[in-house]
Amino acid sequence: MVRNNQTSTVTEFLFSGFPQFEDGSLLFFIPLFIIYIFIVIGNLIVFFAVRMDTRLHNPMYNFISIFSFLEIWYTTATIPKMLSNLICEKKTISITGCLLQMYFFHSLGNSEGILLTTMAIDRYIAICNPLRYPTIMTPQLCAQLSAGSCIFGFLVLLPEIVWISTLPFCGPNQIHQIFCDFEPVLRLACTDTSMILLEDVIHAAAIIFSVLVIAVSYVRIITVTLRIPSAEGRRKAFSTCASHLGVFLMFYGSVSLMYLCFSTTFPPTLDTVIALMFAVLAPFFNPIIYSLRNKDMKIAIQKLLCL
Repeated sequence: MVRNNQTSTVTEFLFSGFPQFEDGSLLFFIPLFIIYIFIVIGNLIVFFAVRMDTRLHNPMYNFISIFSFLEIWYTTATIPKMLSNLICEKKTISITGCLLQMYFFHSLGNSEGILLTTMAIDRYIAICNPLRYPTIMTPQLCAQLSAGSCIFGFLVLLPEIVWISTLPFCGPNQIHQIFCDFEPVLRLACTDTSMILLEDVIHAAAIIFSVLVIAVSYVRIITVTLRIPSAEGRRKAFSTCASHLGVFLMFYGSVSLMYLCFSTTFPPTLDTVIALMFAVLAPFFNPIIYSLRNKDMKIAIQKLLCL
């Protein structure tokens, strides 16, 4: 679809997914602000608890601490702007700001997805090959995997953002979402937007690949765990995976709703709810899952907070 009837160049976008100020935006601001503060403080506590407790200096907890650190910046890429839009009458963002928000939000999300996949492989090796685990998952390999997840997550999205930055935006400037995302922004380009389908396919393929790797790892883990003769051994094996499995379901469940529906059009309210689940609720529950479902983590957090 080519739009030739627009002559003015758009310099900023208007978010149309927010309620109007007179409709009670302040009522949304307070809970969102509290959730954001909890996400930042909760993930900082998890990060420093792992770093300061020598008993947690192993690959599994190292990955958890890196994931928590990424979560802070992942939510910071979108929530502060959401908060600003809720209390400001002018709910706009510049094109440059929109591109930067998309880049950092999705790059951090990609890094988290790769890290979750790495954590599943780590748990697979630990449970299915326990004798070889110390020699396979060395501190050097652990550091390389953590750094590689972040570097690849940021590099893989760069060509896509550069391509979007070259598109002309000269038509309607309303983004029907509460933050800048690929499909709502691409629909505003006054040029051929058939690339939206290709974008959807690329994102879907990456999500499905990660889910399959994690699913296969856990099928193998469950199969091996059920063969453990003692009930205590089975309980311990399952408990080491429970937190990661919970975070995996939260993260990829919301991601799937957001990016595996292709061109499906949701009602505006449902679209906003799905976006909030993806960008806000999943990060909100992650520190809770890691702290409440893990005895060693709870002890480390208590020591950190001097409880």
